[in-house]
Amino acid sequence: MTENLRDNLLNHLQEIVRERHPYLASVGHFYVQTYIRQQLSLWGEITIHEFIVSGKVHKNLILNLPAATPANSNLEVDPSQPLIIIGAHYDGVPNSPAADDNGTGVAVLLELARIIAAQPLAYPVQLIAFDLEEYGLLGSAAYVETLKAQERQVRIMLSLEMLGYCDRTPNSQTYPAGLERFYPNTGDFIALIGNFSLILDLMKMGGEIRRSGTPCEWLPIPNRGQLVPSTRLSDHAPFWDAGYPAVMVTDTAFMRNPHYHKESDRLDTLDLDFLTGVCQGLALALRKL
Repeated sequence: MTENLRDNLLNHLQEIVRERHPYLASVGHFYVQTYIRQQLSLWGEITIHEFIVSGKVHKNLILNLPAATPANSNLEVDPSQPLIIIGAHYDGVPNSPAADDNGTGVAVLLELARIIAAQPLAYPVQLIAFDLEEYGLLGSAAYVETLKAQERQVRIMLSLEMLGYCDRTPNSQTYPAGLERFYPNTGDFIALIGNFSLILDLMKMGGEIRRSGTPCEWLPIPNRGQLVPSTRLSDHAPFWDAGYPAVMVTDTAFMRNPHYHKESDRLDTLDLDFLTGVCQGLALALRKL
């Protein structure tokens, strides 16, 4: 199973890792958007959430999967049930193939879609590929407004933000000031950063990821991350601001990965075994919610 998962993730990354800035590399951006839509559509009908920025239409791609109930043979999602939302942004910065940021998040999103479609969770799930994260979290912010208008309840939102860079050498991990006292200095773990109210979920999910063999650290954060601004740098932040429970799943980006937002953020810098472990751990942890 692990070997097949690793192969699947690599196959996705080989399609996704390319320049895909929505304006300066629009061909690559459209290619990856089309690939994501094709892959998600293997597991159900895709909903396109459109939003407009500077007169241009942008697209979030959404796959809805039903909860695990005896009556879900018609594959309808019960709108009264709280949602689990799993998101990853697919746009990239200029002049970067954006392998870790955020090719890894998208690859794991696609594999979680396959895994959850085969074995549904206790809650209905939305898997969302967000656009324009790099422009200021615009895709997720637009979607949050739609979610609020629909008055949907959210059990938890996971933002998959850079999942595949691992450095097992001492002092490879840095932190916002003060946190280094409480966390390891080796960058070989995946981090869960969520609302303080989610502390029990963070502990449960983190424990499951650790039991699956991947080191994991969790950080409950108060006040929507305002005191530690670096915890707000992904698509979970608009959910925090709207009062939804949300978690960023991350390898900690520039606090570990020296290729962040650079041309050198390439496929060959990733640790595919680490990425596979993260995906496997998340698939198990989601079943504890």
